Amino acid sequence: WMHAVNATGAGSSGWTAAILASIVIGSVTLTGSVVAVLKLKGNIGDSRNNRLWHSVTLVTLIAAVTGAVLFATSGSTSPLALAALVGLCLLLGIGLVQPIGGADMPVVVALLNAYSGLAGAATGFVLGNQGLIITGSLVGASGLILTAIMCKAMNRSLPNVLFGGVLGGSDSKASQQDEGEFYDGKVKYATPDDLALLLDGARKVVMVPGYGLAVAQAQHAVKELANQLEGRGAKVSYAIHPVAGRMPGHMNVLLAEAEIPYDQLKDMDAINPELPQADVAIVLGANDVVNPAAAEDPNSPIFGMPILDVHKAKTVVVVKRSLSAGFAGIPNGLFIRDNSLMVKGDAKEVLQATTSAIKEL
Repeated sequence: WMHAVNATGAGSSGWTAAILASIVIGSVTLTGSVVAVLKLKGNIGDSRNNRLWHSVTLVTLIAAVTGAVLFATSGSTSPLALAALVGLCLLLGIGLVQPIGGADMPVVVALLNAYSGLAGAATGFVLGNQGLIITGSLVGASGLILTAIMCKAMNRSLPNVLFGGVLGGSDSKASQQDEGEFYDGKVKYATPDDLALLLDGARKVVMVPGYGLAVAQAQHAVKELANQLEGRGAKVSYAIHPVAGRMPGHMNVLLAEAEIPYDQLKDMDAINPELPQADVAIVLGANDVVNPAAAEDPNSPIFGMPILDVHKAKTVVVVKRSLSAGFAGIPNGLFIRDNSLMVKGDAKEVLQATTSAIKEL
């Protein structure tokens, strides 16, 4: 530590700015990333409507900024002062990420990735390491670019994502209503055998992968089913929402692993005009990215978010393990549409059973 201080000129304004950036950004990134992982795994929820939590975060932010200013103006290199500042920033990372919920989490993942690069670059200035500066700058710049792309895909501004301006609170009846009451008696259930009969006469089939496909590791099973359908003359394509899954590009990576031809993967803008002509759209574990409320309910907390228009297909088959809400925490009206069927079960098992049933037709 003392070697780094002497090498870079402790007390200089450049060194002070670099060490402050390294502490603040690095600490926020560390705890923010841990919270993001726990939220994505479902171990913790969000607290976007908890005023006490927001108050604590605001106080922490003010204290962290005050501590950083005092450190910069005093020129002190006291380990105790640095430890206190690190502690405040670690707590701030938790407070900033914890309230963010809904489908905005992929944006946060991209932003945290950018933070890690910026923290690395700042540390490179502190240590006088040019390799770290260059690598950190590249990671930070690419992360910020990806964040901007994700915000555009979500129809969100970055301040709205960070401060809950869009997802914080909702008067939507659907979001306030108990899920059991919302779906009670309205969902039409089907079996893999029913799905096989439906697909037997389909000419255009669209697969819509989501987080459920990733959890079930069903990418190879969907490829096997697609091969069977293509052998019967059907045209199969895959609708890829930019924030499907739990991170940017999640679905593309999984489908590439199963060696699905790249030209069959179509992004949202390309596939939406084709969905009204689709005989069957099979939703594999996706939820918020196919929720019609985003386009039809102005009171919905996800209203305005671009979605895949699977509800416009002739028949929609939703494969999910349960009727649980998506990460946005609201029921999905797609499940009770007149043209929708629900096949409950693990995506991999359902697809394999459907493929076996088709082979026997």
